[in-house]
Amino acid sequence: MNTPGTIDRPLTHDPMKQAPMKPSTSEPAGSATPDVTTTGAHDSRQNRTREMQLIPEALARAHMDERLREAEQERQALRLVMARRMQRRAERASMRARRALAMAVMQ
Repeated sequence: MNTPGTIDRPLTHDPMKQAPMKPSTSEPAGSATPDVTTTGAHDSRQNRTREMQLIPEALARAHMDERLREAEQERQALRLVMARRMQRRAERASMRARRALAMAVMQ
């Protein structure tokens, strides 16, 4: 066979360098399948390719946003733990001061 490429294995993947689609000779003229224009297919391929190339970037951005949100939640939880710890320490110091004052008044 002397064909430059097949549908499954084209010589090039660039749609502009591929041979334009021609109506089949086995179909009667005026059949239900319209002629195919390559400009619409090319544009949709370009958009799809651009979208496909941007998917990893969008995933990485979403991943980073999620990590930043988790880090902020963790920092907030640590601040809460530290605030409670300092509050308990202040309450213990207040109780010691009251006890010391009571002891001083009792004598």
